[in-house]
Amino acid sequence: MKRVIIKITGKVQGVSFRQKTLLQATTLGLTGYVSNIADGSVQVLAQGSYPAVDKLIYWCQSGAPMAKVDRVYVEDDEADDIYLDFSIVQL
Repeated sequence: MKRVIIKITGKVQGVSFRQKTLLQATTLGLTGYVSNIADGSVQVLAQGSYPAVDKLIYWCQSGAPMAKVDRVYVEDDEADDIYLDFSIVQL
């Protein structure tokens, strides 16, 4: 299993980025969450199979149709908490 934290910067709030990420992650069979961050970015924690997580990372580079992604930062996450589904949360 692969687990990463993805930070997406650019025009990614107010453009349905979280909802589209939820749909994409659910379609890929991933668990975790997506959340708006106070600095205007979006954070995603995604866990699942290596190919599915990689597909979500690739998808985040363009994201929702009205988004304008500037950068996508990815870091491995070694935490051991378990998510049973993928959801939109407030951090």
